[in-house]
Amino acid sequence: MAGADAVQAARVHGGPDATGPAAHDFSTNANACGPCPAALQALQVADPTRYPDPGYGALREQLAAFHGVAPARVQVAASASEFIMRISAAVAQPDAAVRVPTHAYGDYAWAAQAQRMAVHSTDGPARLVWACEPSSPLGQAHAGLAAQLQALPPLVPLVLDCAYAPLRLAGQASLDSAQHQQVWQLWSPNKALGLTGVRAAYAIAPLQADLQLLARLTQLAPSWPVGSHGVAMLQAWTGRAAQDWLAASLAQLRAWKARQAALCAGLGWQVLASDTNFFCARPPEPARLIGDLARLREQGVQLRDCASFGLAGHVRLAALAPVHQDALARAWLRR
Repeated sequence: MAGADAVQAARVHGGPDATGPAAHDFSTNANACGPCPAALQALQVADPTRYPDPGYGALREQLAAFHGVAPARVQVAASASEFIMRISAAVAQPDAAVRVPTHAYGDYAWAAQAQRMAVHSTDGPARLVWACEPSSPLGQAHAGLAAQLQALPPLVPLVLDCAYAPLRLAGQASLDSAQHQQVWQLWSPNKALGLTGVRAAYAIAPLQADLQLLARLTQLAPSWPVGSHGVAMLQAWTGRAAQDWLAASLAQLRAWKARQAALCAGLGWQVLASDTNFFCARPPEPARLIGDLARLREQGVQLRDCASFGLAGHVRLAALAPVHQDALARAWLRR
């Protein structure tokens, strides 16, 4: 059991921990304006007594129409993390390597290592290349992404994690529409909808996708990876009501983010620039950070330690409403 506990402890995520959800949770990147009313209503009327269509025909058609692609290019996934594990297994070879950004979601490397592949963040031979834009934890553009795509050898897939693209508050994408058709696009709308507890995602294959890789991904997929509630959320995501709500929420998030960044700066934190509803900051006395975060958690305030991203001494904070921001300031001063 001790070994299993060690494996479980190796993964670090934001959100509720063993003590339950925090009253003031800045640690996830979910849209704090959520949940999206249209998506929530769809969940409430979903029928959990029946299996979904195992081929997800109607869902894939809706997602394809939403993105302007052929349905055959849409791969339904249990979550973004599930697809990360699946495509890593699909390309795995002995002595191969996977390229990940310097600061990135830990599951990219975790999935590669589970397949006994090396992980590096520099140019070099790779079986799979990961990118995320806007990135996590920094919420910034992926530097050199277009050049990286142009230099990619044939049949080496580049997966662009688009989790935070719908939550972009500033800046522009590094790839144009034609370049987006050359990469795998991984979408997990639950963050933008404020419904991270519903696990469902999808990937869009490149226009000239490797047919062998497509077949392998189908072989590795579990039956019914997405349940009825996940289907309902993804269908709602493609609707006008959800998209209009999302667009309106971005204005509120910009205002909250500006206030929160100013508050953190007033506490003496170094705030890093970002294009998203979240940002990283470096509190003073980073050597005390672990203890400070524990004391904040005792007061109901949770931040995301960025050490697992390779940014020791930094925290990541999603923009929340002023009532939560003020609770953070009070807790910090009392720590």
